[in-house]
Amino acid sequence: MKESIVKQKALSFAKDSIDLYKKLLENNEFVISKQFIRSSTSIGANINEALAGQSKKDFIAKMSISSKEARETIYWIELLEYSKFIEYDYTSIKNQCKELISMLTAIVKTSQNPTKN
Repeated sequence: MKESIVKQKALSFAKDSIDLYKKLLENNEFVISKQFIRSSTSIGANINEALAGQSKKDFIAKMSISSKEARETIYWIELLEYSKFIEYDYTSIKNQCKELISMLTAIVKTSQNPTKN
């Protein structure tokens, strides 16, 4: 079976998110970091569930949740960057998250379009 590109990108993003989370913990940031790590790792978990969905409706619902989690994650990244709590270049992780949002939005819209399925 062909591997899902969005799943692989989400896995890579989760790994980078864990690395950032560790840096935040090293600097005693325990509040925003917890919200960030939960939402960032949830993206891939929901994609994985969607790929094993029992129906098209289930697939769309899980991919929609992934999209929402990605949007929440971008908020936490922007807040971390804005707060300047740690010195960190957020460019790559923001771009990865925005790419996931674009991919997930396209997947959900395409899956909801009855003429394309």
